[in-house]
Amino acid sequence: MAENETSVRGRVIRDLIAHVTNDNLIGRKIKNGELRKKMVEPPWKCPDIFQYTLIDMEIDSYSKTCKEEEHEHFTMEYLEPKENPNLNKVVLQLHGGGYIGGMRNAYRTFAGLYSEVGKRIPVLTVDYRVAPEHPYPAALEDAAAAYFWLLNKGFRAEQIIVAGDSAGGGLAMALVMYLRDHDYEMPGGIVAMSPWTDLTASGESYDSNYERDPLFGNTRDSLIYNHDYVGKHSPKEPYISPLFGDFSDFPPMLIQVGDYEMLMSDSVSAAKKAKEAGVKVRLSIYEGMFHVFQMAMLLMPESKRAWMEVGRFLELT
Repeated sequence: MAENETSVRGRVIRDLIAHVTNDNLIGRKIKNGELRKKMVEPPWKCPDIFQYTLIDMEIDSYSKTCKEEEHEHFTMEYLEPKENPNLNKVVLQLHGGGYIGGMRNAYRTFAGLYSEVGKRIPVLTVDYRVAPEHPYPAALEDAAAAYFWLLNKGFRAEQIIVAGDSAGGGLAMALVMYLRDHDYEMPGGIVAMSPWTDLTASGESYDSNYERDPLFGNTRDSLIYNHDYVGKHSPKEPYISPLFGDFSDFPPMLIQVGDYEMLMSDSVSAAKKAKEAGVKVRLSIYEGMFHVFQMAMLLMPESKRAWMEVGRFLELT
């Protein structure tokens, strides 16, 4: 389905992004992820209505994918309303960043929004290890460890909604494939915002949207062509590019994408393949929108509508 035509505010924000990323110096660093990797942000102030817990993890404590001798660490952040938390569901959030960018404050705000639209549910956000220092399967190992942590905390598998944007959206699908392939209990659903499902960059929109994507367009030197995470593996491996995997027995999925994205075909093709496998999928294509436009939070009609759609999905799943 296609959403309504682009709002004035949506066009202004899209054009502003294009203006900034077309700058020869700053724009190149934004597109290839260099700026994201070096980003220094002020300390995040947790809103008073939430309690916030930082969790240090040794991956071999929970993950079933790690070798005995490994003792790598990563952190997780658990956000929960202080009063009357709704423990009927929990969101496991996997952030974006092309597998080379770590946690940032925007995803802490995302966690608050997931909790709000999910009617006071808790959110666990994973600051998983990233490339080039930690190529595949590090991110998948950490995502699996976080999932098992939630199970050990007392949540049932069907109460867990795995959510992610960009690389995190692809990682969400890869995690569910891993869980299914190894006969673990499956989560209740997946929310994928502009998911990166094809690290071979073979989709039609990589060419058709090349000139109009405001974030990644007009260059092949960008995050979406970076293979640091792939390392010595094939980018067609399903746990790296879930588009090339089997979607059988997946839980319901909500996939949101903008029609200006070079990655649009990652969403369209994954949704098509999942539907053919019998999966319940809602694919929402937002007209005129850019990569992870939901990061505008509630500041423009399209992002506000997208978050309300996430809320409906969480309520009905």
